[in-house]
Amino acid sequence: MKLLIVEDEAGLRDSIREYFADAGSVCEVAGDFESALQKINLYRYDCIILDITLPDGNGLEILKALKRHRYPDGVLIVSAKNALDDRLKGLDLGADDYLSKPFHLSELRARVTAIIRRKSFDGNHLVVFNEIELDLLARSVAVNGVDVKFTKKEYDLLLYFIANKGKVVTKNAIAEHLWGDSIDVSSNFDFIYSHIKNTRKKLMEAGCPDYIQMVYGMGYKFSEV
Repeated sequence: MKLLIVEDEAGLRDSIREYFADAGSVCEVAGDFESALQKINLYRYDCIILDITLPDGNGLEILKALKRHRYPDGVLIVSAKNALDDRLKGLDLGADDYLSKPFHLSELRARVTAIIRRKSFDGNHLVVFNEIELDLLARSVAVNGVDVKFTKKEYDLLLYFIANKGKVVTKNAIAEHLWGDSIDVSSNFDFIYSHIKNTRKKLMEAGCPDYIQMVYGMGYKFSEV
């Protein structure tokens, strides 16, 4: 999953980023209002962990901007224990959930995962496409009931394709989703072709049709053959 962590406290921000990155997530960070606003206007995220109290603005204004532009990003508000009014305002504005500080990172991860399941897969932890089954909790893949081993990036790529099945996704969108804004420094996308090639090969060797179709000049589409 791809996350944006909006938190001005550097220690907490780094702890959250490291915790999710160690689990295989793509994590971007913003320590103030302006940088967070710039990021939400440039990139899309599976979930935004949003601190309300920022040194140069109110996190609720970022939430308002997301809803004004109808961006689909999930939002989990984190706030001080006594900031009940702000949490209620956030939920009224369309936030998906809230968590009071201090919190355990394991609970934060559970809340974020639940938001992504609700928004992308109707709350299910099992994602099924024909003979393919992905377990979002175990981060595992089975084809016709037989486990197939994928790397972290291949798993994320497959999940991204299935979540966008039937739609054309550009190589830029794939790169941004899998690597975040660090992809801006890359001069080519050869590594994307390699991950797509490996994912396609593993699926077909497991008995799947060739679901990953190249759309010339546009990108790729995951669809029925």
